[in-house]
Amino acid sequence: METNTAVEMVGISKKFGGVQALDGVDFEVRKGEIHALLGGNGAGKSTILKVLNGIHQPDHGTIKVDGKPLYKNSPEAAAAAGIAMNFQELSLIPTLSVAKNVFLAREPRTANGLIDDKETTRRAQALFDMLEVSVDPSAIVGDLGAGQKQLTEIVKAISKGAKVLILDEPSTALAVTDVDRLFIFLRKLKTEGVAIIYVSHRMDEIARIADRATILRDGKHVITDQIKMLPTQTMIEFIVGKRSKGLADVQRGHTSKGEVLLELCNVAGTEKPNGVSLTVHRGEIVGLAGLLGSGRSSVARLIAGLQPSVAGDIYFKGQKIKFVNAGDSIRTGIVMVPESRATEGIIPDHSVVSNMTLAILDRISRWGLIKNAEANIITENQIEKLGIKTASKNHKVSTLSGGNQQKVVIGKWLATDPEVLVLDEPTAGIDVGSKSEIVGVVRDLARQGKGVLMISSELPELLTACDRIVIMAEGRSFYDLSRDFFDDPEDPNRDPSHLLEKAEQQLQAYIQLALTAQNGETNELDQN
Repeated sequence: METNTAVEMVGISKKFGGVQALDGVDFEVRKGEIHALLGGNGAGKSTILKVLNGIHQPDHGTIKVDGKPLYKNSPEAAAAAGIAMNFQELSLIPTLSVAKNVFLAREPRTANGLIDDKETTRRAQALFDMLEVSVDPSAIVGDLGAGQKQLTEIVKAISKGAKVLILDEPSTALAVTDVDRLFIFLRKLKTEGVAIIYVSHRMDEIARIADRATILRDGKHVITDQIKMLPTQTMIEFIVGKRSKGLADVQRGHTSKGEVLLELCNVAGTEKPNGVSLTVHRGEIVGLAGLLGSGRSSVARLIAGLQPSVAGDIYFKGQKIKFVNAGDSIRTGIVMVPESRATEGIIPDHSVVSNMTLAILDRISRWGLIKNAEANIITENQIEKLGIKTASKNHKVSTLSGGNQQKVVIGKWLATDPEVLVLDEPTAGIDVGSKSEIVGVVRDLARQGKGVLMISSELPELLTACDRIVIMAEGRSFYDLSRDFFDDPEDPNRDPSHLLEKAEQQLQAYIQLALTAQNGETNELDQN
């Protein structure tokens, strides 16, 4: 008997270590439907899609595709069932051409069994022509801009003739016109009976393209409904939902704001940012909020001398500066805690003391030899100040918990005695308790007179830590709002968890408003 259901996932559970990523989730997608999958960071969206695509093995639950059980859970079995996925983390090989990436491991062959490069290029060109976008199939992927790489990833998924097409944040790096063309093409696929699962944080896109939506929160299914029944504010309320206290217990307190330490005036990079202005005062924590692809990390890397600026001006304590490299930034008094702790923040097999003193080796060395006594004193001071839990400063940093590893990274840069700290996703990959500790550390740094620019995808974290929040979209800064702006002083419920949830809903709404503003629309929000 023919079924109208393309995908049926029942009772899907998945645990990673002690973290319950999915907890008995049901998810159903119909043929000829564009189904939005929504939720905040850590809601379980990527995990359930990777389960469907055979990358993760579920601990419990069943999967049916086109009414048939998917007994073997593997990427090969998923592909054989007609599932194709466009990954949020691009899976392209930068040294190969666009066409070879699109048909990787599925290349057309000549009569002699050799790869037919000419036919591969022709077929790739035909797919880009269908989308009506301009990407050269013979170009090397590593030479492409972010938008063209994203289009290549989408065409790669489309080329598999999938019955179920999964698009994970497909529009992140696309121009508005390319998004419009993508939507036209997706509607064509929909009329042909293809089931499309569309993941995005952009509510304006969801309203335009989706038929139904499923919302996950904390690894659980919250609601599935027609998109016409889910206006933006309702979706935001379901996404935020009720949270455990966690960060709501952290006391924000007040800091004494002093001189302007860092000022960006209409600053632009080679790709992003493309027009960011902000200030950071002494004793102040300024948050950068925005969706994936908004340019937040590019701002951080530009300030830290890791990415060149091509327009605008940067001032440090009133003096115009231009960094050639990260060393210039560090010597000036600006340091950055990078987003990827494991690859850019620590050397896992080295000791705590070795990691803690990496940035000041020139200061604690003589004739090429490290002065161990000085290194030990500096490390012990940072361990005490930051509350780092380690049995010994000589233990490998890899033996520490994620939160304590992050404190080591922060301590490493504090050892340089900076005046401005740029923190890019400082609590990524650590538990709620450790998040609270890191936020407490950041608040203490501001009280000590440091200026802090903090980037986080966790909105409760920004609302707990920051004095002001700058909202970005498409590489530009749109709103610069006091933390108090997001509170409703007339709300009779003064419970900290409730107030944080309401503030998060308000911040979510302004992030969506920034997206419409960058498209030239002028919507207004009712703060209440």
